[in-house]
Amino acid sequence: MQDTNYSSKLLNNAVAEFAKLPGIGSKTALRLVLHLLKKTEEDVTIFGETMIELKKNIKKCKICKNVSDNEICDICKDNQRNKEQICVVENINDVIAIEKTRQFDGLYHVLGGLISPMDGIGPDNLEIDALIERLANGNINEIIFALNTTPEGDTTNYYLHKKISGFNIKITALSRGVSIGSELQYTDELTLGRSIVNRIPFEN
Repeated sequence: MQDTNYSSKLLNNAVAEFAKLPGIGSKTALRLVLHLLKKTEEDVTIFGETMIELKKNIKKCKICKNVSDNEICDICKDNQRNKEQICVVENINDVIAIEKTRQFDGLYHVLGGLISPMDGIGPDNLEIDALIERLANGNINEIIFALNTTPEGDTTNYYLHKKISGFNIKITALSRGVSIGSELQYTDELTLGRSIVNRIPFEN
């Protein structure tokens, strides 16, 4: 909740809601609300209805757990993709970041987070079992760990390596072109693309 009280309670409430969004302070929230006030009622209605439709109808892909309009996402359905490679990422932002590089044509698996005991997030809270099921049922020959180079990312990598080392599958990780402690979604496309192309065997 922002700490400024405006002349309008409606304005105050709207700014407070925008300020709840990550990375949005009270000044930015006010600017966004005032921008919407300049729009026509039809434009604002479309904006609101689009957000409601997104929340009500967005799905999680049954295969890779990425966001999708349908039961299976467009990436998993694309027959031009390499079905023998799975790139393991933390979240949807990382899929978007890697796709922008145009250096990877395989499939993805979105864990939905990283193992972080301090935050109460364990393996059971992530989509790890779904990944193991894909490896057991599919014709996969390479797993690429593309998790953030943070302690939580490394912990998750090591756990996954232990879980899948019994499969006859090549396990690789992004080369260290991605700086230690950085998040994939904030890495420039060239560096991230090179890290994918020059991936290295994962060493436990």
